[in-house]
Amino acid sequence: MQIRDVEMIEMNERNTTRQIARTVRLAGWLLGLMAAILLLGPAQARPQAQPAAKSSTAQGTTAKKSTGTSTARPAYDRALLRPALLKEKAPDEYKVQFSTTRGDFVVTVTRSWAPLGADRFYNLVKHHFYDNATFFRVLPGFMAQFGISAYPAVNKVWENANIKDDPVTQSNTRGYVTFATGGANTRTTQVFINFGDNKRLDHDGFAPFGLVTDGMKVVDMFYDQYGEGAPSGGGPDQDQIQKQGKPYLDKGWPKLDFIKTTAIISPPAPAATKPAAGTGAKSSAPAAKKPQ
Repeated sequence: MQIRDVEMIEMNERNTTRQIARTVRLAGWLLGLMAAILLLGPAQARPQAQPAAKSSTAQGTTAKKSTGTSTARPAYDRALLRPALLKEKAPDEYKVQFSTTRGDFVVTVTRSWAPLGADRFYNLVKHHFYDNATFFRVLPGFMAQFGISAYPAVNKVWENANIKDDPVTQSNTRGYVTFATGGANTRTTQVFINFGDNKRLDHDGFAPFGLVTDGMKVVDMFYDQYGEGAPSGGGPDQDQIQKQGKPYLDKGWPKLDFIKTTAIISPPAPAATKPAAGTGAKSSAPAAKKPQ
């Protein structure tokens, strides 16, 4: 073998060795890259998945807390359990919107007509006493009466929360709104809306404090076929409404209309809370029967 051939062989061997070394280095680099991808890839994915999981857990916790709070909240404004504290002076004029099972109507109250009655009505509406209250005594051509709470606990504390009489400055004609009474200075929570000309009630001390200024046609549609209340007629007994609340009415007189919500719409008043109703009446006049 010639020297030139030996040199060529040695050169080829060196090239082969270098090529192998490069291949080994390249393979090592590739293996390192793959390892980095395997290690770094999942590490980058976790922070994106974890917040989603935490968010889901937080939402679940929030939902549970919200449900618990809602369940624990009473159905009515607890301020209603302390009548002696609800003595805020009413505006000179204010409007109350009633949303009922027949539609909406608005009562405009003028304080100068009957200041004590206007103040009492304002506080009752502001604290949603009349929400869920039933029109339990609706007599065609006469009047529609409401004001016994749907909640017996509320009725119990208001049954003797009397206010003094106001002088009669307006007449009990169509659309005028007046407190029912059981005698002198016995007004509490019951109210009636006159359907027709009931001026004879003026002489008995029934002092209107407001007027239906929008939606009187809605009032005209209230269910009126049960007649006078027990024991005089087939309507509900006021004592039992006070003791049992709305379930008593729903069971025995399911067609009676009721108030869904009330709201002072002018001037705007701070929101209070939830539902309720008032007290009843007995004789041919819209008198509130005082429980013994």
